[in-house]
Amino acid sequence: MQIPVFTVDAFTNRAFSGNPAAVCLLENDLDEDLHQKIATEMNLSETAFIRKLKPGDDFTKSSCFGLRWFTPANEVPLCGHATLASAAVLFHVQKNTNSVLTFVTLSGELKARQVKDHIVLDLPLYTAYPQELKEVEELIKAAVGDMIVQDVRYSPDTKKLLVRLSDTYERSVLENLKVSAQHFLSVEKTGKVKGLILTVKGNSSGKGHDFYSRYFAPWYGILEDPVTGSAHAVLSSYWSEQLGKKEMLAFQCSRRGGELKISVRSDRRVDIAGQTAVVLKGNLTF
Repeated sequence: MQIPVFTVDAFTNRAFSGNPAAVCLLENDLDEDLHQKIATEMNLSETAFIRKLKPGDDFTKSSCFGLRWFTPANEVPLCGHATLASAAVLFHVQKNTNSVLTFVTLSGELKARQVKDHIVLDLPLYTAYPQELKEVEELIKAAVGDMIVQDVRYSPDTKKLLVRLSDTYERSVLENLKVSAQHFLSVEKTGKVKGLILTVKGNSSGKGHDFYSRYFAPWYGILEDPVTGSAHAVLSSYWSEQLGKKEMLAFQCSRRGGELKISVRSDRRVDIAGQTAVVLKGNLTF
């Protein structure tokens, strides 16, 4: 069997930065266990599988496809950067003729559209609620040590814990923080956290970024994710409320780094725009 496969760096316009995702185009249904085997083989934070919903569908002409995402360890309900990568393969490689693509996913229907040199994702917006510090104190200490924490929130929909560091800290403090994410697995006792977001307020006077973040998900086999759309579906809601802004520019401070343009909508959705670079085209053969 041969399956076309691509590697796309998402939320960047330069190869070897942003967040890489593998994208597989499925002409036919794939045996269920093969999704995970392929994702483990690709060994990127996410492998996306685009599938035709009807036999007559066409990757260049159809506007609606099925989409699933797998880490090297398991399937996930939402992945922003691999959705961006999937849209890039359809728009830029397959030369899909539609202005808007719809993906049927575990998180409902997600839309992607081209706006100039960006692809805009229409994602759910998730609220993070105040979190009792005592419950997650050990996890936070494992992540940031004795640093000053300004706010702690929890998003039940995504199982993500948002930890805001003091506004006295600069971006460089977050970037230089040494985090041993593997340690989170033994100290997280509640069973409810599946992702940890560290965030700090930006300097948005002028053209700076409104906020910075880093994201860790050892529970899904990802120690640190380079740029995370699903985390920004939580961060967008939080920072929009904190800053009183609907339009924001965000930067995820991983080693590879990536920029996200955010527009919070009134219908509990968020538009997250990013650029992409296709760095590999080939076939899986087995």
